[in-house]
Amino acid sequence: MGEKEKCEKQLIKEAKSGSVEAFEELIKQCQKKVFNIAYKMTGSYDDANELAQEAFIRAYKSINKFKGDSLFSTWIYRITTNVCLDELRKRKNQKVISINEDIKYNDEELKPQIKDESPGPEKIYERKEFKSLVKECIESLPPDYKTVIVLRDIEGFSYEEIAKIINCPEGTVKSRINRARKALREIFKNKKELFNEEYVK
Repeated sequence: MGEKEKCEKQLIKEAKSGSVEAFEELIKQCQKKVFNIAYKMTGSYDDANELAQEAFIRAYKSINKFKGDSLFSTWIYRITTNVCLDELRKRKNQKVISINEDIKYNDEELKPQIKDESPGPEKIYERKEFKSLVKECIESLPPDYKTVIVLRDIEGFSYEEIAKIINCPEGTVKSRINRARKALREIFKNKKELFNEEYVK
């Protein structure tokens, strides 16, 4: 076990004993990613701040339920995703997600975290002239599809990480991502006059 894991386990132990300072130290390591996930899923800076805080509050209240069978960060990303899904399902008119916009959190600029190099909708984001349409296409996806697209194609999580975050088998994650990408391709094809053919293959 590395020093980082030992440190995390100690902080979790202290947090479970009621140490607010230990919990704050834990969330420092993942608060930017939590905010980024919330922002990409809601498209609103204010909503993302509110939902990130809600995720931290839920995590603090539930810290004694954390079993340690995953990293603390994975656990809190799961809570964040659930908080965002709850919000999305409540909305009647969802807002447009900003995929490539640089944003700020606590006055520090955050860059979009597109890490996955495999073929997927993230390749389309590179073309500014398609950005607005891509946002509309993603916005039209059901919440569950939007979640896996955000986690995989925007935030760059692995299939294994996503499986832990949304608490389902890895095979289900892969099939859901495939279905989500297929749904996006169909939307793109319906707008094919606005896309080059190479982007909808």
